[in-house]
Amino acid sequence: MSAQAPSPADQPRKLLLVGVAIVLTALNLRTAVTSVGPVLEELQAGLGLSSGQAGLVTTMPVICFALIGFAATPLTARFRDGHVLAGALLAMAVGLVGRALAGSFWLFLVGTAVAMVGGALGNVMLPSLVKKWFPRRTGLLVGAYSAALSLGGAVAAASAAPIEAAVGGDDGWRWALGVWAVLALVSALPWLGVPAFSTAQPGTRPGVRLRTYARSSLAIALAVFFGLQSLEAYVVIGWSAQYLRDSGLSAATAGLLLAINSFGVIPLNAVIAPLTVRPRAQRPLLVAFVVCYVAGWLGLWFAPTTVPWLWMVLLAVGMGSFPMVLALIGMRARTPETTAGLSTVAQGWGYLLAAAGPLLVGVLHGATGGYDAMFVLVLAGVAGLAVSGWLITRDRFVDDELHLTAPAHRDAEDLIEVAGADAPVAVHLKESDDVSPRG
Repeated sequence: MSAQAPSPADQPRKLLLVGVAIVLTALNLRTAVTSVGPVLEELQAGLGLSSGQAGLVTTMPVICFALIGFAATPLTARFRDGHVLAGALLAMAVGLVGRALAGSFWLFLVGTAVAMVGGALGNVMLPSLVKKWFPRRTGLLVGAYSAALSLGGAVAAASAAPIEAAVGGDDGWRWALGVWAVLALVSALPWLGVPAFSTAQPGTRPGVRLRTYARSSLAIALAVFFGLQSLEAYVVIGWSAQYLRDSGLSAATAGLLLAINSFGVIPLNAVIAPLTVRPRAQRPLLVAFVVCYVAGWLGLWFAPTTVPWLWMVLLAVGMGSFPMVLALIGMRARTPETTAGLSTVAQGWGYLLAAAGPLLVGVLHGATGGYDAMFVLVLAGVAGLAVSGWLITRDRFVDDELHLTAPAHRDAEDLIEVAGADAPVAVHLKESDDVSPRG
C-alpha cells in the first residue's frame, strides 16, 4: 500500500508518533527472550523438561527470528507498516499469555512461536522505518531504539526472578514470563495511528532476489558474523543465569548478573555504530570484542563465583559486535535496495546459524552433565567471529560482487544516512541483467 507523505503542518506530530511507536516497539523485542533464563529451572520443573527440551526453549526465539523475519517483505508489500507491527505486537501479547498458561512442552513452544512474531518482524522492519521517516536523523533513532531494545531485555532479565519469588508457589515463573504481554498491548496502540508512507521513486527497481546474495562472499561473511555474534549473545541470555545458579549463586543473584550484562550493552549501542562508520576504527573494535569475549568466557568457566560481575561486563562489551554488524550491513551496500536485501539475508541466514547455539548447549549439557562443552562451543564461535569479522571490515561492496551499478548522478532525496555517518550512502539501482524485482 502507498500513500502521500505527511503535509508540512502534520509532519512534526506524525514524526513524534512514529518515533514513540518505534521506541515502544523496541522495548518489546527481547523481553520474551531474556525473561526465560533467570527462571529456567522453575520452568523445567513446572513442565517436566529435559535438558535437551530446555535447550530448544532457549533456541526457539532465534529460529523464529530467522524464519518469521523473512515474512516482513511480503507483509509490508500488502499491508501498511503500522498495521503489520500493530498486529505483530498483538500476536506477541497473545503468545506471551499463551505460553505462560501452557501445561505442556509443546504448547509452550507454540506460545513462544506466536510471541516471537513481534520480535522477528520488529528486527527487520525498524531499521527501514527509521530510514523512511527519519532520513536525516538515522543515527539518533537507531541509537534510541537500540538502547530501548537493550533496556527492555535488561529489565525483563532483572525482574524475572523477583516476580517469580513474589508470586511464589509453582506458578511464579508463569507470571514472570506473562507479565510482558501488557507492554506489548500498550506498544501496539501508536501504530494504529501511523499513516502509510511511500518513499518509492519512479523507475526504481525493488532490488535483487534474496537467493542472488548467495553469490556474494561478502554477504555470506556478514551472515556468518551476524550468526556467530547472535549465537554468543543467546548463549549468554539463555544459559549464563542457569550456569551461575548451578555454580552456587542464588536465582536472584544470577538474574541480577544477567541484568548487569544487559544494562552494560545499552551505552555501547549508542557509540559503537557511529564508531564503526570510521573505517580505521573497525578492526580495533573487532579485536576489542574478541578479546573481551575470550576473557569473559574463560573467567566464567574457571572462576564463576570470584568476580562474576566482571565476566558479565566483559561479555557485554563483546556483545557490542551487534551494533557493529548492523552498521556494516549499511556500509557494505551502495543502495537502499541492496541494503534492504542484505539486511534480510544477513539476519535470516545468521539467525538460522545462531539457533544451533542454545540448542547444542542444552543437548551437550544433558549428555555430559556439565558445562565444559558449552565453553568449548562459544570459544570456537569467537574464533569464527574473528575470521568473519576480519573479512567484513575490508572496504568493499556487495553491489560490486553482484555486478550491480548505481546511477552516476545522485539526487539529494535519494541519499540516506547510515548510523550517523558524516557521508551518506546512496541510492537507487540502475537496471541491469542481474537485477530483478521480488515477487
